[in-house]
Amino acid sequence: MDDAAAKQAIIDGMMAKSKSKSKFYFKDLTAMVPEIKTLHAKKLLGQMVNEEILEYWSSGSTTFYGLKGAGKQQAGEGE
Repeated sequence: MDDAAAKQAIIDGMMAKSKSKSKFYFKDLTAMVPEIKTLHAKKLLGQMVNEEILEYWSSGSTTFYGLKGAGKQQAGEGE
């Protein structure tokens, strides 16, 4: 699986589950592309954050990934 196909599989998987959840654990996203190794998945997710497709969201103890602009946003908290 090439990088573009892996990225698309992650986006499609997140969109399919977007009605029930907007933030995902790293292990949830790696399960969407089991063909690639964990370290490569981490690099792909980092690239997707840099490309502003995904964004990090932290609960304070855990970091989640979410589609940019979807769900509860860190910037809007505490208002």
